[in-house]
Amino acid sequence: MSLPKPSPATTAPVMNPQRLAAWGQEMRAVHQRLRDALDIARAGIEDDQQPESLVANDLQLHCGGFCRALSGHHRSEDAALFPLVLNVVPELAGTVAKLRQDHSMIAHLVRGLEQALRTGEDKDVLLRHLDGIDAVIQTHFRFEERQLVSLLDGMVIEGLDKAVLYGPIA
Repeated sequence: MSLPKPSPATTAPVMNPQRLAAWGQEMRAVHQRLRDALDIARAGIEDDQQPESLVANDLQLHCGGFCRALSGHHRSEDAALFPLVLNVVPELAGTVAKLRQDHSMIAHLVRGLEQALRTGEDKDVLLRHLDGIDAVIQTHFRFEERQLVSLLDGMVIEGLDKAVLYGPIA
């Protein structure tokens, strides 16, 4: 599918175009950081060398951090990035609807992992939760990148900042 070109009439001029030249690549970088965070969470679960009390603390830190980062990223896309994309290229409404549906499914899977952490489920259960999240986010990220990276790299939108991709930073 060839992406529609943004209309010059719907993009705002920017004082520093270099600053906004690669939002699609920034999206890829965010996705890679989230993949790395998932790998760290998995390593924390799989590490049999740590004392059990340390493992529980590491799981809360790594899995909880991953869950918050992923959820924040998706909430920001839904609330800020996707409306900007649709303002520039309304023809992507179906794609954005699919991405939002993925976000809902991923949020459900993340809540399952968080519940498993709270109730102290064993390592095999936690790994199954991570496997499910991993499978869905890999497919989701690849689809999102195919659909949006080149479009975002070509867009110039006044006021866009990294919080749109990273989520709220608290």
